[in-house]
Amino acid sequence: MPPANPARRRALTDAAIALLASSGVHGLTHRAVEKAANLPPGTASNYFPSREALLVAAAERIVELHHADTDRATDRPATLVDLLTESLFTAATTLRTRYLAIFELQLETVRRPVLAEALAGLQAASLRITAGHHGELGLAIPSEKIPTLIALYGGALFTLVTAPPGIVTRDMVRDMVQAIVYGSVREEPDPLSS
Repeated sequence: MPPANPARRRALTDAAIALLASSGVHGLTHRAVEKAANLPPGTASNYFPSREALLVAAAERIVELHHADTDRATDRPATLVDLLTESLFTAATTLRTRYLAIFELQLETVRRPVLAEALAGLQAASLRITAGHHGELGLAIPSEKIPTLIALYGGALFTLVTAPPGIVTRDMVRDMVQAIVYGSVREEPDPLSS
């Protein structure tokens, strides 16, 4: 049974997230996490007896942080374009480390079924939470379109987060979001049909 010190557990998982972003899955070791969290040797293995347990804990922490941010985003009424622009811009700049880490973990799920299980609920939770938030904000997105919106958002998120730091601008993100929400091509009326 892991020790019951939530602050220390958070310090370890937050250090793991930073290491995943900077060094990838292969750079994540108990010792590296302890060093990054400035904790004594053996601390990480007391909380997470295997490397896989450490990866799962990092994934769970990222999901927890992501949902907390999503909940706070709905505190400010906004249009869908404004909401998605702010979310993507923040993810690609301020929270870039977190999202680089989640992409590392998502790739690792191909080789680790236990990690895939830990992240499996993320998609279902994202659908449920997004639908709820859209309802709270009065956004006119039909519920059957939300999975498509999430998929497009995920692709934009990957593109922006993996772009070289410093090149992502709010205008660039807004253009991308407008294409997601309204489509990338607006059909012009056919002059022969008039």
